[in-house]
Amino acid sequence: MLLAVTTNYQPVDFLPIVVQFGLAIAFVAFAMIVSHLVGPNRKSKVKNEAFECGIESVGNARTPISIKYFLTAILFVLFDVEVIFMYPWAVNFRTLGWDGFVQMIVFLALLMAGFAYVIKKGILKWTGTHA
Repeated sequence: MLLAVTTNYQPVDFLPIVVQFGLAIAFVAFAMIVSHLVGPNRKSKVKNEAFECGIESVGNARTPISIKYFLTAILFVLFDVEVIFMYPWAVNFRTLGWDGFVQMIVFLALLMAGFAYVIKKGILKWTGTHA
């Protein structure tokens, strides 16, 4: 039997978290300001050019990119988040019992329904032009 323990938290109980958060922000701001003031500031035509992996920049950076790239990235994030939800479930599988199992089946069914929709729409087909 689980016992319910009620704890009344006061705002002062969160003071260490607020102080640590403030110190972290202060450290980042301090490091950025000091590196800007102390670091070398030499400007030249070569240093101001765009540089990517040793390859000279050619053309306009504003070329359109295929929407399939973004949709694939969103799908990757979606299935990555699915794994994040499944890991705690797998760790507590025995304690959750049949209720937890049914809930995970419903979750996976909804996820697979969305995946079937994605496949039906042809989002994962890369046979066209790849901007």
